Amino acid sequence: MIRVGIVGSGNMGRVHAEAWKATPAQFVGITSAEPERDHEIASAYGGARYDSFEALLDAVDVIDICTPTHLHHEMILRAAQAKKQIVCEKPLARTHAQGVEAIAACKAAGVQLLVAHVVRFFPEYARARQIVERGEIGEVAVVRLTRCAFPPRVPPDSWFMDPAKSGGMMLDLMIHDFDYARWVAGDVVSVYARSLRGHTPGAGEDYALVILKHASGAISNIEGGWAYPVPMFRTALEIAGSGGLIEHPADSSTPLAIHRKASTSGAAPEVGLPLSPLAEDPYTTEIRHFYDVLVNGAVPRVTAEDALAALRIALAANESAKTGHAVELSDE
Repeated sequence: MIRVGIVGSGNMGRVHAEAWKATPAQFVGITSAEPERDHEIASAYGGARYDSFEALLDAVDVIDICTPTHLHHEMILRAAQAKKQIVCEKPLARTHAQGVEAIAACKAAGVQLLVAHVVRFFPEYARARQIVERGEIGEVAVVRLTRCAFPPRVPPDSWFMDPAKSGGMMLDLMIHDFDYARWVAGDVVSVYARSLRGHTPGAGEDYALVILKHASGAISNIEGGWAYPVPMFRTALEIAGSGGLIEHPADSSTPLAIHRKASTSGAAPEVGLPLSPLAEDPYTTEIRHFYDVLVNGAVPRVTAEDALAALRIALAANESAKTGHAVELSDE
């Protein structure tokens, strides 16, 4: 049995705690800057609240990092130094240099670094990729992806709303689809983006359109936003190949839907999460897979290098939105 500890008690900390229940791993405990949330999660899932990250590291075999993005790098380095296996929520780090250093530290320490790009574990996305891999729609030509949600319901001084800490909507939200587009169509050679915040940096909401050019010759058109009314979260995928087309959602027949922004807070979470109606949600599938990698040596569905590539695309999209020019990705 492996012992797991979680650092971070926000939405994803709770989601990961629930997901670890589906494995034989022992949930040891949790730590964060929010003691009340820590105690609530620890009580709900049979662990303890630890006073420090170091104390939790000493008690576990695996550390699961669910903290704000700007804290990932330092915590990965400290966990690697302590020779702990690492699960980390996406994105891998806040900057490309930090991501490179994190991967190097884990390799030097001989520990796993598993980054939670959960869209690879959503059944419809995974099946679409399998269909592509089997050659059923021929060569991929155009990928269209959508991921639009309501803005994070957090205070203005939250890390989510500080681009220096979160990287903004494209790094936090659209990185899911940047990773998926690369998984389906291959390495990306250039990125062009236009965004609301790129045009109006002080905007409270954000919406972006991003075009990826792949080395294969395929094009990905990706739409993302923190601009929908609460509690909306909409995703869609379309993969067009030389021999066929994959769509999700498929065969929609709703003629018109109207969603108005409301002033009431409602019951929506602070940050929107895509969900699945299936018996096992993809977050649990993901953690079960990570357990299999750590205990049984399964091949990771997403590698640390995959996470670094997705980070690089997202950072390039931010740069392109600011400058108005495409960003070429070299082979460095």
